[in-house]
Amino acid sequence: MSVHDELTSVQRSLDEVFRSLGRLEKQLGTGGLEMRRVRADANHLRESVALLRDAAASPAAPTRPELVTISDAPYDSALWSDSDDEGLGARDRRAP
Repeated sequence: MSVHDELTSVQRSLDEVFRSLGRLEKQLGTGGLEMRRVRADANHLRESVALLRDAAASPAAPTRPELVTISDAPYDSALWSDSDDEGLGARDRRAP
């Protein structure tokens, strides 16, 4: 089965879940916390399937992030002249 066929099958199953939830809501009411949670979870599934369908429709080639070379040369000490040592405070003051 192709990805498109699988997604269509999942969508049909999800539609059946929504129909069943509608029947349950008629019997149990929509005010209960449990019913609202199930409805919210079903809506999340619907959104996730839509995202999967979009991703499958336009497969983008994975791109590698651009590598950044970091020099092994020591940093200029002027960068740290006004910094605090973590947990110790400033260099010209006593630590607590």
